[in-house]
Amino acid sequence: TLSSSSAASDVYKRQMSFVREFIAHLFPRMVRRNDLKLTYTFCLGGLAFTAFLLLMASGLLLLFYYQPTAEGAFASILFLEEQVTGGKYLRSLHRISSHALLVLLFLHTLRVIWTGAYRPPRQLNWLIGFALLCLAVFAGYTGYLLPMDQLALWATQTGMELLHTLPGGGVLHAFLVPDGIGGTLSLLRFYALHIVVLPSAMLVLISLHFYRVRKDKGVLPYL
Repeated sequence: TLSSSSAASDVYKRQMSFVREFIAHLFPRMVRRNDLKLTYTFCLGGLAFTAFLLLMASGLLLLFYYQPTAEGAFASILFLEEQVTGGKYLRSLHRISSHALLVLLFLHTLRVIWTGAYRPPRQLNWLIGFALLCLAVFAGYTGYLLPMDQLALWATQTGMELLHTLPGGGVLHAFLVPDGIGGTLSLLRFYALHIVVLPSAMLVLISLHFYRVRKDKGVLPYL
């Protein structure tokens, strides 16, 4: 009983340490004056996180109007843009934020490679960051189908054809589009991945990424 209680206490302490480190990364106790200047890094990680927050906020508002059905998806987009005040702006904000997130993550990855920030002891955080980039690309791809216009169908069809070239691609294809591109079940699976599975996984990895930045002392000596 004592050993189980001690183990539970250790798990609780580690969880609280993770939360404290994550909050401390977002709100550091001090910032050097020189670190506020624009440099070649341009705070790319922080800008990417800001784009992610914009995506979450705009996506949450879009949920109130979008219909995840093969018959109603495109009609709901038209209603949003033509009948809802600010609807066209909201959808544009969501789309531009997704583009910005991918560009910023890509540039951030290049910066890490260029400066050698993937070397020990930061190799684990490098893998976490790379996984975040892959999830962001996949999230963008799943969201591309949701408007259900002609461009979305063609782009998704192209991606699904390319999937067959990968090992195990046939299995993934059967899972993602069991009833064909634009089918009701396929749309629901893309929708679930886009609004629940992938954002949740990204949030977990972002929290872990921030935690590891502080754990590895990052590039800031006062962390």
